Amino acid sequence: MIQRQQTLWLLLSTVCAFLTYKFPFYTGQLKEGKYEEMDGASNFFLLILTAVSLLLSLITIFLYKERKKQLQFSIGGAVLALIILVIYFSGISNYEKGSFSITCLFAFAVLAGYIMAARGIWKDEKLVKSLDKLR
Repeated sequence: MIQRQQTLWLLLSTVCAFLTYKFPFYTGQLKEGKYEEMDGASNFFLLILTAVSLLLSLITIFLYKERKKQLQFSIGGAVLALIILVIYFSGISNYEKGSFSITCLFAFAVLAGYIMAARGIWKDEKLVKSLDKLR
């Protein structure tokens, strides 16, 4: 299980999804005048979607015997990570001024991890199909 490269990519997605709770994506001054950091727990939808993304990547790691289902979950996780990024960028409109934190890369790493895992699963599936043709 851990020898497969997609497991490592999914593990990266899991860790980075957890780190988005702790570290900010964007910091700045709200239109109301108070200073705030936007992270994975800053609003309800981000909280729920980030938790689902974290759990999805953990579950997908343990589906290593069912590659087709693992591929579907990885693609679904990538779509979910993309939705989370859209919510982050739409939340920036609430700020009067601010800047992106360097830790916003964790949110992008979640998406990259899912995409790279799906790519690895796809390659494994093609390899298994080609070996089945030789039998």
